[in-house]
Amino acid sequence: MTHPVDDKIRCFGSHSERYAVYHDTEWGVPVNDDRTLFEMLILEGAHAGLSWETILNKREGYREVYHGFDIGRVAEMSDAELQAALQNPGIVRHRQKVPAARSNARVYLAMQEEFGSFSNWLWAHVNGRPIVGHWDSPEDIPASTALSDAISKDLKKRGMSFVGTTIIYAYLQAVGIVNDHWKGCWRHGA
Repeated sequence: MTHPVDDKIRCFGSHSERYAVYHDTEWGVPVNDDRTLFEMLILEGAHAGLSWETILNKREGYREVYHGFDIGRVAEMSDAELQAALQNPGIVRHRQKVPAARSNARVYLAMQEEFGSFSNWLWAHVNGRPIVGHWDSPEDIPASTALSDAISKDLKKRGMSFVGTTIIYAYLQAVGIVNDHWKGCWRHGA
């Protein structure tokens, strides 16, 4: 697969500029910043049942609605703000996912308090080192693993929603806990 404007081989994202940029600059890159980790957690939850490209196309809308993913501000969103968000065509207007962002932000804040940062908690699952996949093709990449099962179970126990094991595995890939660029991709091992 090559992008129309270059000759790079990508495991996904070759059909659109936005998707190619996401593949080339974000997916699989280790993230330690709590705000970015929160953004990706909310976006991956919104992604459930939809294409990732749909979410990327609405990313700026999500940033607007969720105050630039300021965790404290999202945790304090009023019911009126959530209702307004459900009318905003700049995001996916899902009646459970939108209010879940607020409740997940509240759990996230509690986890920051408990562990010093959400990043500390998350990266402790892999001893601070990304897992690098060695897949021959995108079809070989799993939808979930024992790691995503464990993280999902813990987040659910703490009160988060839209954090099932498949969502969490996609999240782990997005934030670089797992680097699943397949072997033929120019980003493999990068």
